[in-house]
Amino acid sequence: MDKHEELEKWENVRYRMKQEGIEYCFKHYSSFKEIEDVNFHILRQLLLDTITTIEDKVNSKISELETQISEDDES
Repeated sequence: MDKHEELEKWENVRYRMKQEGIEYCFKHYSSFKEIEDVNFHILRQLLLDTITTIEDKVNSKISELETQISEDDES
């Protein structure tokens, strides 16, 4: 691949990260298959896994607290 073409692809990733936000960019916008860097895709997947873990933690904590509040209200 030509260096100019590769640069353009990387610049597109940076642009999308800024325009769409990192979460939307990698979770919903694109998997960026045109990027041929294995480490990039490993990091992208780690980011997606971490986002899911954080979402799960927040939802779990909210559910736990709602249950505790409900039980306190019944007492």
